Amino acid sequence: MIKLLHVEDDPDILEIALLSLEISSEFDVLQCDNGPEALDKAVAFGPDVLLLDVMMPGMSGIQLLDALRKFPELSQTPAIFMTARAQASERREMMLNGAVGVIVKPFDPMSLADEIKTILSRS
Repeated sequence: MIKLLHVEDDPDILEIALLSLEISSEFDVLQCDNGPEALDKAVAFGPDVLLLDVMMPGMSGIQLLDALRKFPELSQTPAIFMTARAQASERREMMLNGAVGVIVKPFDPMSLADEIKTILSRS
């Protein structure tokens, strides 16, 4: 079972992603709708992978990843960013900010689990 922390401010995307990941039955998912909530819950959950929205109010996904990396338990946890920003330069910047992969929105709910597993297998 892969423990995945998903942080996303859009309730529709949270729901679609959860349904998608539950279908695969390979993920134990904790969802948070903002960065501060994720910071409060992440260490206790002990995720194997972080799935972070890039553009969120208050704290971006990149800022959240920087904050999560300060916890020794999460300093090496693979992070995948989800974003509508599909430009190659933007994806490259996300990778430079610590991501092992980028999933572009809108994503295919039927292949989300496989896409995450593929990214993890390459990291």
